[in-house]
Amino acid sequence: MTEKKDKIRVAQVGFGYWGPNLARNLYQMPNVDLAYLVDKDETVFPRVRELYPGTATVTDLSAVVDDADLDAIVIATPARSHYSLAKTALLADKHLFVEKPLAMDLTHARELVDLARERQRVLMVGHIFEYNSAVRYIKAALDRGDLGEVYYLYSRRVNLGRVQSDINALWSIAPHDISIALYLLGRMPEAVSCHGSACLNGAVEDVIFLTLHFSGPILCHVHASWLDPSKQREMTIVGSEKMVVYNDVASEDTIRIYDKGVYRRGDPIYGEYQFKVHSGDILVPRLDMREPLREELNDFARAIQTGTPPQVDGENGLRVVTVLAAGQRSLEQNGVKVEIASLR
Repeated sequence: MTEKKDKIRVAQVGFGYWGPNLARNLYQMPNVDLAYLVDKDETVFPRVRELYPGTATVTDLSAVVDDADLDAIVIATPARSHYSLAKTALLADKHLFVEKPLAMDLTHARELVDLARERQRVLMVGHIFEYNSAVRYIKAALDRGDLGEVYYLYSRRVNLGRVQSDINALWSIAPHDISIALYLLGRMPEAVSCHGSACLNGAVEDVIFLTLHFSGPILCHVHASWLDPSKQREMTIVGSEKMVVYNDVASEDTIRIYDKGVYRRGDPIYGEYQFKVHSGDILVPRLDMREPLREELNDFARAIQTGTPPQVDGENGLRVVTVLAAGQRSLEQNGVKVEIASLR
C-alpha cells in the first residue's frame, strides 16, 4: 500500500455529469491534492482552472499516469470507458476509485478486482448510497431485527430526462438500487429476472423492471426509467412487524417507519391460518445528514492512507456487476429467470 502521507495526490478523469461534484469534494478535502483533471473536452478547462487553482488540466490519462508522485486516480467517465481506464490506472500501480458500474462486462469486472488484489491497490466503486445516512439507518434497523422478518422490497428510481443512447436504464440507473438492496440484506440474490422496453430509439431500454430473487424467500423489485413524468427515488421495505419507506427526494421526512404488520397466529383451523393485522404509529427519525459523496471520498482517502479496506471495495462492485449481468441476460431472453450461480 502507499506509504502514509499527509496528502494523497489524485488525478480525476472526467468532468461531465457527475465529475464537478467529485472535483469539488476532492479539492476541498484537507488530506487530498487534486493534482490533475483529465478530460477530452478542453472547453471545460477554463472553468476547472477558475474553480480549482493549482490543478493541472490535460486531455489524456497517459500524460499523467506515469507521474511517480501520483497516488490515486478517480474515474468519472461514461460507463463503457471504465474498464480500459481502470486497467491503465491499476497497471500503473495507482489506487483507484471508479464510478458505478465498475465495468460493463462481468469478465472485465473480475479482471479489475484480481488486478487490484495482485498490485495491492485500493479499488473502490462509487455506490454512493451505502454512505447515505438514511440507508445506513435502515441497515442498522434491519440488523437489529426491528422490522421482523423481511418479506419484500421495491424501489422506483425514475425521472424525465438525461436520456442515454449507448447504455440502457438497467446499467445506467439500476446499480444504485441493486447496491442498496445487497447492502441492506447482506447477501446476493439467487436469481434475477428483468423486462424492459426501448421506447425512444429502439436500441437501448429506456425503462426496466428488475426482480431480484433472494432466499427466504425475499423479493426485491426495481423500476428504473428516464422516461417518466415525475422524479421519484423511493424504496419500501416490508417486514412482518414494521415497514419502512425511504424517499430520497423528500426535504424532511426522508424515512418513515410504519408500525404495521401482519401476524400469522396459532395452528391451522379448518385448513386455514388466522391472521392479525397490527397498525400503530408512524415514526420519522432524526438523521445525522452528511454529504454521502464526502463520506465516500473520505473512506477512499482513509483506505489509501491506512491500508484498511474501504466499505465499498472492488468485491462490492463485482457483486453489483454480477446482478447487472444476470439482469441483462434475462432482458435479452424476454425476462427468463437467470440463476446467479450460472454466471460463475
